[in-house]
Amino acid sequence: MRVRIGYDIHELVEGRNLVLGGVRIPYHLGLLGDSDADIIVHALIDALLGAIAAGDIGAQFGVGEPELMGISSMVLLNRCVEFLHSKGFAINNADISVVVESPKLSNYIQQMRQNIADSLMVETEMVSIKATTAKGLGIIGTNQAMAAYAVVSVKAIKGQV
Repeated sequence: MRVRIGYDIHELVEGRNLVLGGVRIPYHLGLLGDSDADIIVHALIDALLGAIAAGDIGAQFGVGEPELMGISSMVLLNRCVEFLHSKGFAINNADISVVVESPKLSNYIQQMRQNIADSLMVETEMVSIKATTAKGLGIIGTNQAMAAYAVVSVKAIKGQV
């Protein structure tokens, strides 16, 4: 069994949709990035790639690549899971903490969990997502950015690794 952590942070800007955990959340600001900038999924991808010593999201998918512009991070997560399986690993569980000052995410957490569980090919109970604030401190606390941390556990598929 392998356990790894991932992290991502993106700037909040006007004129972008806010997408977290594959859910579009009505808000006047969105996260800046090449893809939809879904920090939850990006942190999760980094943790998964780290679990099999395959670098990070930038190394795996590239940065500034034209085919990534506007792509759903869920598409990248699905590719990551396929890659992980091709290397002989399966996912046990994922635990994610997202740090946002606003908006409140409680109404969206269950759908995020379901989206991610579906992509990871695990039961929803194996995916935990918690939201917290920065208590008004730093760039997250002043609503200039959002961040996410993800911890994953993966296991070798018998006979494949």
